[in-house]
Amino acid sequence: MKKLLILILAILAFGCKQQPDAEQAVESTQEETPKRKLAKFEPKDGEVLLFVGQELEAVGGLEAFNDGYLDHFDRPAGWTTYSNINPGENSFGRTQEGLDGLFDTHDWGDNDYNATMQLNSPNYENMALAIGLQFVNHEEKVADGTHDAHINKLADFLLSLGKRPVFLRIAYEFDGDPWNHYNRETTIKAYKRIVDMLRAKGVENTAYVWQSTGFISGQEHLEGWYPGDDYVDWCGVSFFNRWKEIEMFEFARKKSKPVFIAEATPTISDYGGKLYGLTKETQLSDPIQAEEAWEKWFIPFFSAIDDNPDVVKAVHYINCHWDSHPMWVNNPTFKGIDARLHLSDSISERWRKITSQSKYIKSTADLYEKLYNNN
Repeated sequence: MKKLLILILAILAFGCKQQPDAEQAVESTQEETPKRKLAKFEPKDGEVLLFVGQELEAVGGLEAFNDGYLDHFDRPAGWTTYSNINPGENSFGRTQEGLDGLFDTHDWGDNDYNATMQLNSPNYENMALAIGLQFVNHEEKVADGTHDAHINKLADFLLSLGKRPVFLRIAYEFDGDPWNHYNRETTIKAYKRIVDMLRAKGVENTAYVWQSTGFISGQEHLEGWYPGDDYVDWCGVSFFNRWKEIEMFEFARKKSKPVFIAEATPTISDYGGKLYGLTKETQLSDPIQAEEAWEKWFIPFFSAIDDNPDVVKAVHYINCHWDSHPMWVNNPTFKGIDARLHLSDSISERWRKITSQSKYIKSTADLYEKLYNNN
């Protein structure tokens, strides 16, 4: 009996002695796992670039547009605008010319856009620019060279910005059928042609963002749309009412790419949300609706950022009066939405508190230097 007790104690002692070594082995393995190389303009883990958009009214900071985000909150790291390469297409009474909204004021149903007006304003200094570029119905003409003049003009525009960092979202929401209905193979060719031409022209201040809708594509579908590692600096995704279905975070990890939550605005699924995209009316000016939006959208939005610090490195809040724009009046997702943050004191207070955390990067005098150096 005594010998058996000694044997048991010896076994226990050996196990206790070995445990620290096993833990050290695990720690050693974890330490040896190399971290991925940071992408162009990507901040270090745990930091997030804060962008706001999307049209002149929403962003503000201008003499004629003075009730937007910049007029109520600290300047973010960047802002978002939109343009196109689909000349001849009609959009809510406007015939598109190509690169609309970059040089002059244009409204294609979503209120006024004018990136040059913003770039010329001192209120937009030390801010990065994100451009959503679509070419719906024109992917073949972009791919075969028909629209090369527009790509060259875009290159000249980007070169004119000097060191200002630009995030170019080419064919954003590429998988957004039926509203975008891009042809997959031709769109990939068009995407690559744009990147190749901009690089050939010497554009160096631009990171290329490949953006999914988020709720439509699974892993296999995303893989089928992927242009390739050499053509993608950032993966992008939209964050609306069906945020639970996003698979881009996982996909980006597999590709060793950061994620830009490139479109986000408070939307809450109604009973027809899954089949028809229907959302509940959400007016942030209404205290009850604002509180529901906080619980059912803002908290999940910030949680997605906090839970994925290794990949989510930029976010874009759309501070839009959606239901006042012709483009969205009858849209099932945005027809009842007014997402302007300053309309709600309670939302504004919590937004300021969270985005004042050091992890959220805003406009600073040395912002460009930090982004170029991944600091």
